[in-house]
This record gives sequence, structure tokens and C-alpha cells, in this order.
Amino acid sequence: MRFGITIKPDMTVERIVALTRQAEASGFEYGWIFDSHVLWLEPYPMLTLMATNTNKMRLGTCVTNPATRDITVTSSLFATLNLISGGRMQLGIGRGDSSRRVLGKKPVTVAQLEESIKDFRNLTSSQEIDYEGGKARLTWASGGVPPVWVAGYGPKVLELAGRVGDGVILQFADPDLIAWCVSFVKKGAAAAGRDPRKIEIMAAAPVWVSDDLKVGRERVRWFPALVSNHVVDLVSRYKPEELPPALTSYVRDRGQYDYLHHCEVDSSNRNFVSDEVTDRFCLLGPAAAQIEKIRALGRAGVTQFNIYLMCGDEEDTLEAYKKDVLPAFGKAPSS
Repeated sequence: MRFGITIKPDMTVERIVALTRQAEASGFEYGWIFDSHVLWLEPYPMLTLMATNTNKMRLGTCVTNPATRDITVTSSLFATLNLISGGRMQLGIGRGDSSRRVLGKKPVTVAQLEESIKDFRNLTSSQEIDYEGGKARLTWASGGVPPVWVAGYGPKVLELAGRVGDGVILQFADPDLIAWCVSFVKKGAAAAGRDPRKIEIMAAAPVWVSDDLKVGRERVRWFPALVSNHVVDLVSRYKPEELPPALTSYVRDRGQYDYLHHCEVDSSNRNFVSDEVTDRFCLLGPAAAQIEKIRALGRAGVTQFNIYLMCGDEEDTLEAYKKDVLPAFGKAPSS
């Protein structure tokens, strides 16, 4: 099991850098950042600072999309950052949620996502692509092709991830739902003649390390509300029998979602989320309980657990994981 953090860029630049440095020193191997440029700070200057303030941590977007940012722009950004970081960049990419919907736009199609991944790999390896009736090539790109992590929930995107992804980003920590998702990744890998064991599986979710479950639930309840946006999209595109009730049933009482209060701990967006769903989607309780659940995630296929570090106790969470959780998985603080 590897461990990462994701930062929501709504805090000071200095604190983003400090948290990244603290995470690497604590034993976290991945540092991710949200890409929703209207809602929060622009992530790419932050990634530059994260790269220049770490030594080994792998860094990337969790996640970007090929509509808000043209794929030639994203490719140039990552090729540049790979040179700055010494080849440590990772592309997390999906169809687009908050960065699109806050502008009144829809996510891209699965076919558009797949084409963008192909173009990204070609451009970052200095190969020429067909582009809007012409040609495009980054002749200077020489830092290597960053691994591509595909974010999604539905069978079609998950099969795409199995066909072409280096990794998969799953935004919840429910082992049963993770196993359901992984089955489609394996199906896609088999169709492409790939070994599914070589595809990394990330579970991303917030945590609250405490014996007080009542307080913890209130700090992380915003997260299943975030996930509900993707679930509502799935419900509109699939038959009920094609999706597990454990994923879809909780959105029945969901009201209007306000993207201007996306990922906010105290937002009213969270009001419809039950304790049961909160407990399934997130990690709550003392360190021992979190270790047990992370191990269950590993049995379901997860290779990286990524903490959404945005519940109001970021420094304390990193310290708790450094002291009480990461050692259980053989992770030691860096010197």
C-alpha cells in the first residue's frame, strides 16, 4: 500500500507548501491537488512549488479534464513540470465535474477522454498528433511520459481505465464498491490484452482520526455529497440494474447542489447524507480502525490510499498518520 494526499487549493500558498513538505517527511509518497480553476487557486503554480519543495514525492492533478484545458496545454504543462521535478509528475484526468459544472458545462464523453489520453502520451513523448485539422508536436518534450490515472465511477470509464490507464482514481473508501469498480477495470484490461495487476488502484477519501465518531462524521460528511454529483450523472446514463444500490440509493433525497460551496465542511450540500453512507465512504475512528479499513481496501485491490486533506485538521492528520498508521504498512518518516 502506498499513501498520498490531495490538497484543495483554497488555503494560503505558504500552507500548501508546508503541508506538502510535512507529508513527504511523514512518509507519504504522492501529492495531488484539485484542478478547478474558477473555484480555487490555479493548481499549476502550486504544483511547481510542490515540486521544488520536495525531493521524491510524485505529484499530479486529482483531477484535470480535457475540456477546461486543451490537451496541448495540459501536455505542455506536464512536460515542463516533469523537467522541473526530475520526472515525478502523474496525470490524474477524468471527464470533468466541478471545473465544468460551475461554468454550466457538461463533462466530456468517454471517447473524448480516451482520445485525449492518447494525445497526451504522444505529445509528452515528442510525437506528432493530428490536431483540429492540422498537426501539433512538442519538439522539446524530453522528461518522459507521466503515468496517467483515469478517474471515474461508471462501467464505461472504468473499462477505459483498464484498457489504457496506468492507474485508476476511485473517490470513496467503501471496499465493496471498490471491488465492483475493479471488476470493470479488469474487464477492460482483459479486452486490451493487459495484465490488470499492473494497473494501480487509488482510493481517495477524507479521514478523521478520533474516537469521537459524531464529530468526525460532521467533518467529512461533505465528501459523499461531492461523490453524489458523479452518481447522479451515472443514474442518468445507466439502467438501475447496471449500478449497485450501495452507490445509487443515497442520492434519492439529494437536493440542488451548489458548486460555489463545493468541498466545504459546513456546506448545506451535505445535509442529505446519512451516517451510514458517511461511514462507508470515508475513514473514521481511531488509528486501529483506520488501519483495519485500509487493509480491507487493499484486499479489494487498492494499491494507494489518498487522503483528501481538507477537513480542518490537516497538520494533525498528517502527524497522526505518521505516528500511528503508516508504520503499520512499513512506511517510515524520511530523514
